[in-house]
Amino acid sequence: MQIWPGTPYPLGATYDGTGVNFAIFSEAAERIELCLIDDDGTEQRLDLPEVDGFVWHAFIPGLQPGTRYGYRVHGPYDPANGLRCNPAKLLLDPYAKAIDGQIDGDESLFSYRFADGGDAPGKGPANTDDSLGHTMLSVVVNPFFDWGQDRPPAREYHESVIYEAHVKGLTERHPDVPEEIRGTYAGIAHPAIIEHLTSLGVTAIELMPVHQFVQDPHLLANGLSNYWGYNTIGFLAPHNAYAAYGTRGQQVAEFKGMVKALHEADIEVILDVVYNHTAEGNQMGPTIAFRGIDNRAYYRLVDGDEAHYYDTTGTGNSLLMRHPHVLQLIMDSLRYWVTEMHVDGFRFDLASSLARQFHEVDRLSAFFDLVQQDPIVSQVKLIAEPWDVGDGGYQVGNFPPLWTEWNGKYRDTVRDFWRGDSATLGEFASRITGSSDLYEHSGRKPIASINFVVAHDGFTLRDLVSYNDKHNDANGEGNNDGESHNRSWNCGVEGETDDTEINALRLRQQRNLLTTLLLSQGVPMIAHGDELGRTQGGNNNVYCQDNEIAWVDWDLDDDQQMLLAFTQRLVALRKEHPVFRRRRFFAGSADHGGESELGDIAWFTPAGEHMSAEDWTNGYARSLAVFCNGSAIPEPDRRGAPTTDDSFLVLFNGHHETLEFQLPDVQYGQTWQIVLDTSDGLEPQGELKPLATHEVQARSVVVLQCAKDAE
Repeated sequence: MQIWPGTPYPLGATYDGTGVNFAIFSEAAERIELCLIDDDGTEQRLDLPEVDGFVWHAFIPGLQPGTRYGYRVHGPYDPANGLRCNPAKLLLDPYAKAIDGQIDGDESLFSYRFADGGDAPGKGPANTDDSLGHTMLSVVVNPFFDWGQDRPPAREYHESVIYEAHVKGLTERHPDVPEEIRGTYAGIAHPAIIEHLTSLGVTAIELMPVHQFVQDPHLLANGLSNYWGYNTIGFLAPHNAYAAYGTRGQQVAEFKGMVKALHEADIEVILDVVYNHTAEGNQMGPTIAFRGIDNRAYYRLVDGDEAHYYDTTGTGNSLLMRHPHVLQLIMDSLRYWVTEMHVDGFRFDLASSLARQFHEVDRLSAFFDLVQQDPIVSQVKLIAEPWDVGDGGYQVGNFPPLWTEWNGKYRDTVRDFWRGDSATLGEFASRITGSSDLYEHSGRKPIASINFVVAHDGFTLRDLVSYNDKHNDANGEGNNDGESHNRSWNCGVEGETDDTEINALRLRQQRNLLTTLLLSQGVPMIAHGDELGRTQGGNNNVYCQDNEIAWVDWDLDDDQQMLLAFTQRLVALRKEHPVFRRRRFFAGSADHGGESELGDIAWFTPAGEHMSAEDWTNGYARSLAVFCNGSAIPEPDRRGAPTTDDSFLVLFNGHHETLEFQLPDVQYGQTWQIVLDTSDGLEPQGELKPLATHEVQARSVVVLQCAKDAE
């Protein structure tokens, strides 16, 4: 086989129609072998002949897509000094665009003997068993794909409704999706799934991790698996287990086909990405890729103890965010998913870790600088999970202006309000009006707040109102895993019940939470299945449950059908009325809804009086009304025309008893129509005049609308 010098850029395996260029970075290596693996497992080793700036490279003419390959890196094995080269381990290409197979947990994957208890200094020599046959293999892919007229949906943040979903969990049990493509990218692209998304009205699907991840052998041994996928090993490769048609590169084309189908339906694709750590874990983990290529370059090691890893992620390791090749890998990966895979944005898992160049979280870190100046990445949607498990890791409200954030304070406050906590009115008002206290100081707008009540991590919406405590016994950890403080309320009975009153209350609470979410300023995010009343049986940590516990059940009873219809109405109401999705903060919202000369917002007690400072701090008060002025939206539409809308009055009764609300006087509206009432979930009717009283049922929301020509 001929082997030519090739070029050091681009990194990875690049097919150009005549052959493949291979390039891999390693400063630690003394020699690198490219290993080509035939279908029968036969290995052919080729020394990479050239190295430029620590990038080893070669070009092999005639090599075709579908070829499986890996690397063996020769160099020092000295764990005490952070060096872990071991040519007995066949390594993945960090830039592999497709990966075949999965690790099996064999001892050959590890650079130490299990009997030695680890590879810390003095614990024994390196394990030289060959890992070929037990590890994953990189695959050369064909980059060519007919995108046709594919264009990203032209949608601004304030118009967005995000739907967080799992590729397998969303599709595995859908009766209209053919069985052979359930749980796959092709399943997401099926018309039945797309019809559900479009009829619901969501504008973007946020997919839980689809970067190639590793199945934890200890979970497999216990009959479980890594279902969520927050265990990345390939930052440019779509996860092969979600492919219906093959793993020798077919997964790339299938993923692209999914994106194309979603774009045709005017739905954006956002990826949940995990750049904070890798699946290799701590010093006890396997050697699959980065550890054996250049451990000191890729990972943050403990100062003065380089045999161990500095971990702010809770997974055993953290990537070294000040190393130029780590930063290059992340930026190359992001650009690849935008330019080649056509995705529309990213949600960054444990994003605070990405800002740790040294130890502290630094909003001026190199990573943020690189994103800010990148002409491609800076133009897509960037969503931070603004915390990690390290010191000072909770950073809600502190990310740079280009970024939006999962607003954990919104989640907590809305949950507290509807479960009846005292003294929440002031913060509740701040959260539903866009959290200006968190974002305005950095020049950001309400769209910086990604509002959510429920996400993949925790209770489902139905379980949030059905369980006080987690029930995670199926995870095999003695119910010790998962969050114990859920801010949930079971409405009087723990778990499923035949009590009709409690079930009615639970349905009402779900409608209350959805109404609050979808009528708040900011960008709402719905977790898949919450519009269907999905339950996990009280398990709030289904990371290892690749089964019916975690999958969406599409067999809906009458109550679930009504909840779906109610959610569709809510999304449509938000879409039709810009007063609920403003691009700027209310002029009077900075001090818990303090009113302004603009008159864009006003807050009332149930008695119809303007909220006073004492009213905001009344620990017993659980009800209020908010007026949103549709004729006072100080922002033009995208064509420069003034934005006007109907006005709305939203009555929140978080009290356990029915309350009489008095409407404001005629200056706020002449005729009010009841357009939504969560107490029954049906189409409400009725017309109210200024100063009229209206009975709002216990724990419910009523939405009143005043048409522009009726003001």
